[in-house]
Amino acid sequence: MLLTSIIIYLGATVAIGAWSSKLVKNSNDFVLAGRSLPLFLSASALFATWFGSETIFGASSVYLEEGLLGVIEDPFGGALCLVLFGMFYLRPMYKMNVLTIGDVFKRIFGKKVELIASILMVPAYFGYVAAQLVALSLVFGAVTDLSLLEGILISAGIVVFYTFLGGMWAISITDFIQTTVIVVGLIWVAVMITKDAGGINVILSSAPEESFQFFPDPKFNDWMNYLGAWMIIGLGSIPSQDIYQRVMASKSEKVAVRSTYLAGGFYLTFGLLPLFIALGAKVLYPELYLENKQMLLPSMVLQHGGLPIQILFFGALISAIMSTTSSGLLAPAAIISENIIKPYFGDKLEDRNLLWILRANVIAVAIIATIMASWKSNIYELVAGASILMLVSLFVPLTAGLYWSKASRVGALLSMILGMLGYLLLSNLEMAIPSHISGLIISILSMIVGSYAFPEKKLQFDELS
Repeated sequence: MLLTSIIIYLGATVAIGAWSSKLVKNSNDFVLAGRSLPLFLSASALFATWFGSETIFGASSVYLEEGLLGVIEDPFGGALCLVLFGMFYLRPMYKMNVLTIGDVFKRIFGKKVELIASILMVPAYFGYVAAQLVALSLVFGAVTDLSLLEGILISAGIVVFYTFLGGMWAISITDFIQTTVIVVGLIWVAVMITKDAGGINVILSSAPEESFQFFPDPKFNDWMNYLGAWMIIGLGSIPSQDIYQRVMASKSEKVAVRSTYLAGGFYLTFGLLPLFIALGAKVLYPELYLENKQMLLPSMVLQHGGLPIQILFFGALISAIMSTTSSGLLAPAAIISENIIKPYFGDKLEDRNLLWILRANVIAVAIIATIMASWKSNIYELVAGASILMLVSLFVPLTAGLYWSKASRVGALLSMILGMLGYLLLSNLEMAIPSHISGLIISILSMIVGSYAFPEKKLQFDELS
């Protein structure tokens, strides 16, 4: 019955994707849903941005090992990213009225910076999507006899199908449904765990004291790791196409700003639920915890939950992961089509051709991510690696381009390239400062030196809008 319910749910999702294709008339509809989403769709889409495999599988298992200090990156960093985006980045970029964040780099710094930024951005999504495919495969494997690879292939096929057809419209509509299922499912499981354990106080009192430590010990290395954890998603995901496309799909700037704040609050609130559920599951069923930390929650629900709660929990799991996967597929597909392929055709490429290029790139990204998923199955590491790449290469140029009048094209190029190279070289060394913080510092210094050494007159974003 559980498997049947999952199949029905997946069928409904695919059907929504097929129906959403009727709303897609051009590339703007496919990437930004025609910039017409109301608040409830925009906020639910943003909430679902990261609420996937890392939050439910990765963060919950890391929390049991390291406490709150181990999950600063997510959900706390994810909520920070949404709030900062709404406060400082949304308004100037919304006024530009462009399709991708690569176009934003083009408006500020020109075509060369656009191309380099796009090339650096795309690879980050391969590991991000791969993490979601691994997680979906784990879910399918929990209720069937599918191997990890078979589950990955089936997962990729389902998500590609409805993303291919409906683009951002399919993502937005399914996100609203999936967000509802996530919230209801997690609350129900949390109530079940609380009841079985004998109350919230029983669960919290059984946890190690360090489980609730929010600030590190007064040591330099500990504080560097702590700040670095906040930065990975909190700053690293700001210059990302998946956040951009979800925010810019809002029907107005006012709706877009409100949706970031609402989504940030929802994400932090409901992002903590899997941690509480995992803590309760460890207290009640320590034998499951020892078997497989990443599969603690699904195993607990399968063995100790009734059929209704199994259906809701696995519906929430699948909803969260599929939402994140579809967005992760569309983001690089849009960047490749709009900022790497389209410039070579100039005005010769009609919009209907670009629409099919977008869809073809969704498939291409899925193929690469599927290959990566079959190589590496640690969800938390795959997602963290994706955000770090954008932190050390794109965060500084985007921020400086919007708010520093002296930021130049050469400064942006040096910041991107040297920040990335610095991180890659230092990541192999044992250092007191995490390599991604070092890469970020190199990116900042490169922007400053390059802009002063090679100054140029640059229009500000209010002149470009």
